[in-house]
Amino acid sequence: MLLIVGLGNPGAQYANNRHNIGFNVLDEIQQTYKFPEFSSKFQGMVTTGQIGSEKVILLKPMTYMNLSGQSVGECMRFYKIPVENIYVIHDEIDLVVGKIKVKQGGSHAGHNGLKSLDQHIGPDYWRVRFGVGRPAASHMVSSYVLQDFNSNEKPQVEDLAHILVDEVPKLTTGDIQGFMSEIARRYQGK
Repeated sequence: MLLIVGLGNPGAQYANNRHNIGFNVLDEIQQTYKFPEFSSKFQGMVTTGQIGSEKVILLKPMTYMNLSGQSVGECMRFYKIPVENIYVIHDEIDLVVGKIKVKQGGSHAGHNGLKSLDQHIGPDYWRVRFGVGRPAASHMVSSYVLQDFNSNEKPQVEDLAHILVDEVPKLTTGDIQGFMSEIARRYQGK
């Protein structure tokens, strides 16, 4: 059993923010792989389904970004999911728009959602880092991630999100290299 977490903030005012890319990708996974509708549990919105031969839980914490670890920790403990079976999709300011990187463990690099996860489940989960670009000045980070993608970025982000969702079966089987290679190959062709 795998747990795929999308990070974001609840509420319509945040729906298309850079910080909400995790929620947006999870919504697309739910629709593409025909998971049931999300329901409220573990201080979040949860649905369970099948991707290939793997049972997968999708979780959108509704605790706001800075407390995401509470929701993920509850779900992880309830289902007894080992931390290495958790994939967290989140915005990454250290990657330009149009880039995705995957790694296991590491630093939270100041990302408050990851900081909360580290506190509640430890740092050894998988991070699917979705590039949202960096603001001109470091003091602008908080307001920047709460902005929507601009009109030039939006088509890139949507294309990349579709490709990521198509390639999720590779993640669920642990084929990280294949996942990354296919995303790079397919996105480069855009």
